[in-house]
Amino acid sequence: MMIEVLKSKLHCVQVTEANLNYMGSITIDEDMMDAAGMIAGEKVQVVDNNNGERLETYVIRGERGSGCICLNGAAARKVQVGDTLIIISYALMDFEEAKTFQPRVVFPHNNRV
Repeated sequence: MMIEVLKSKLHCVQVTEANLNYMGSITIDEDMMDAAGMIAGEKVQVVDNNNGERLETYVIRGERGSGCICLNGAAARKVQVGDTLIIISYALMDFEEAKTFQPRVVFPHNNRV
């Protein structure tokens, strides 16, 4: 049996930009992506602590060291610059493997790891 479990999480990052005119996704500083084990194109769930919005999108690599967290396209309407987000990725794995799997949880400070 396969189950979906938490793979990684960026906890309490701040939105630095909301770009309505871009074709969808979330741009994340590559340093934060590496720390969380996320890759470009990966599906993520985005939770906004300020307004309760939840959405799913995919990751775009942002400039390394920039601290960039940018919601693009329609998702830009669901956040405000400065909002605090939790960005979550999940993985499918065998039930037995999932029992011992350790997710990567990253707590950036000022959008830096």
